[in-house]
Amino acid sequence: MNFLAHIYLSGDNDLVKIGNFMADSIRGNSYEAYQEDIKKGILLHRSIDSFTDMHPIYRQSKHRLHEKYGHYSGVIMDIFYDHFLAKNWHLYSDEKLEDYATNFYTLLTDNRELLTEKVQNMLPSMIGRNWLVRYATIEGLEMIMFQMDHRTMNRVDMHESIVELKQYYTEFDTEFQLFFEELTQHCKAKLKELNR
Repeated sequence: MNFLAHIYLSGDNDLVKIGNFMADSIRGNSYEAYQEDIKKGILLHRSIDSFTDMHPIYRQSKHRLHEKYGHYSGVIMDIFYDHFLAKNWHLYSDEKLEDYATNFYTLLTDNRELLTEKVQNMLPSMIGRNWLVRYATIEGLEMIMFQMDHRTMNRVDMHESIVELKQYYTEFDTEFQLFFEELTQHCKAKLKELNR
């Protein structure tokens, strides 16, 4: 799962959203230095990643990419799944994706001091290019993949995965919807556990 899914699965608590969003830039036990709700977001993020990596539906999706993209097939698949969340957004939220994204960008800007330096540095590009809304179209996704190629110094040509996206579009979409239903239930249970 990539940014949009992690944010959405955090529920309505803004600090949990922030923690979940920036969790990849927080290593090991250093999360313990953060306030309680941010900690919950970080732990939720880690739980989402573990659940996703082990899930047979996700693995089936990822397998289509593995031969060509190797280690990066998981990175690509996370972004593909965010595409299907954005494309099918109306199934998951009454709020327009554009409004949801704008509200989240405002949340990050208003709480910049809580963010890790890595996330602070990424913020202008994310907001300026409106990543969360761009996920919804194949053209937007292609732009994001080109950025990923740049960030990973073109180790693999991730932007070429748009070919596989189009080739297996229906299968990926169906798999995402089945998987996401289970992941949503998992996150509700995990949040209950963290709030105890």
